[in-house]
Amino acid sequence: MNSLQGLKTYRVSDIGHLSFYLCIENQCYVFLARALPFCSCTNETNELNYTTMDRTIPEEVQRKKRRRRMMMWSGGGVGFFALVIVGAMALQPSVSRSSLSVSTADVGTLQISINAAGTVAPAYEEMVNSPLDTRIVEVYKKAGDSVKAGQPLLKLDLQTASTDYNKLLDEEQMRQHQMKQLEINNETKLKDLAMQIRVSEMKLNRMAVELRNEQFLDSLGAGTPDKVRQVELNYKVSKLEHEQLCQQYANEQKVMAAEEQVKALDLSIFRKGVAEMKRTLEEAQVFAPRDGVLTFLNDQIGVRVAKGEQLATVADLSRFQVKGTIADSYIDRVSQGAEAIVKVGDALCKGVVNHVVPTSEDGTIDFTVQLEKTDNGNLRSGLKVDVHVIYGVKDNVLRIANDTYYLGAGKYELFVMTDDNHLERREVELGESNWDFVEVISGLKPGDRVVVSDMNAYKGKSDLKIK
Repeated sequence: MNSLQGLKTYRVSDIGHLSFYLCIENQCYVFLARALPFCSCTNETNELNYTTMDRTIPEEVQRKKRRRRMMMWSGGGVGFFALVIVGAMALQPSVSRSSLSVSTADVGTLQISINAAGTVAPAYEEMVNSPLDTRIVEVYKKAGDSVKAGQPLLKLDLQTASTDYNKLLDEEQMRQHQMKQLEINNETKLKDLAMQIRVSEMKLNRMAVELRNEQFLDSLGAGTPDKVRQVELNYKVSKLEHEQLCQQYANEQKVMAAEEQVKALDLSIFRKGVAEMKRTLEEAQVFAPRDGVLTFLNDQIGVRVAKGEQLATVADLSRFQVKGTIADSYIDRVSQGAEAIVKVGDALCKGVVNHVVPTSEDGTIDFTVQLEKTDNGNLRSGLKVDVHVIYGVKDNVLRIANDTYYLGAGKYELFVMTDDNHLERREVELGESNWDFVEVISGLKPGDRVVVSDMNAYKGKSDLKIK
């Protein structure tokens, strides 16, 4: 029991506890104990004394104790609920205010349009194709260069083509000589026939005279009827032969004229072929057809190119048009002359549909939009743009801003601001649209603030806090 030496016991009457004052190696320690039986050890005898605390605690003290306990429990409960509320607020999903794009629903006019994909293209573009089967010998320019009309772009191998052209020239001369030969032969043949006709005519005249003489002698009795008949028969035969020669001459003239015409036509066709070959040789020196920029050039020296294969493309990049594509199910909404809006980034360019391809290919229809201002600085060849073709107008329409959330008419789950710091998911039915606004059919009222930015990350949330 020596370890308990220095223990002193005190009664604390106001709270019903015992205070133990322990001194060990000059260090003092104070302990509180409940009002229960306890033991102490005196310094003199080192014996344990047992004391029983059976004194009655006053009512006032007990009320104070109960009041203090109630205050402690109440404070603990308030703190616990405060902690729960703070935790719930900390766990509630939130979204940054700076990431939100908000549109206020209002009533106004809506120009209804159909959206199509478009590509910016030069307003004027010309391709240069290979005029014959050959190969590239020299390259004078490169893609992206500005060129003037008539500047050489490529040089093609013309050796084979030049040889063929010279052969055609020789053949043309041969055909010309054949034509002259035919004309001379025909002329000779007609002259021979004409001479035969003249001889036949002279013989016929002589026989006519003989017939008259025999008839005269027969009338005088100096001739015989047989002689007259023989002379008359010879005259008739000669007359038929003369008529036959005359008819042959006329027929030969027609045949020879037709033959000469065929020959002349054949020579003309051949000459056209020679002229085409000459033009082909001239075009084999590939020149720029107009002022512009080379958007394409086959610059592979030595490569063989087929007749009609594209060699270069020269475009006027100072003016542009838009080539649009849309599903053929919307063809009734796209017509020539319809107003169109081309959206280039945040800029809007007005235009008119000036051509619609009448046939469908792979379920799509192509059309072209002529821009009012073709020199817009935001336009670049090949740039992808949105094309909105207007086909109707609605007045007094509840509308919100159009953005990436809109994929067509139907029902959407959109977040609506209930106050400055909270968002509530709401089902909204949307209808027609244009490049700026979307028609609201139900789910919103004028003045509602709707989030129109991308909220796919919060699909499963019904409420959001704005931080």
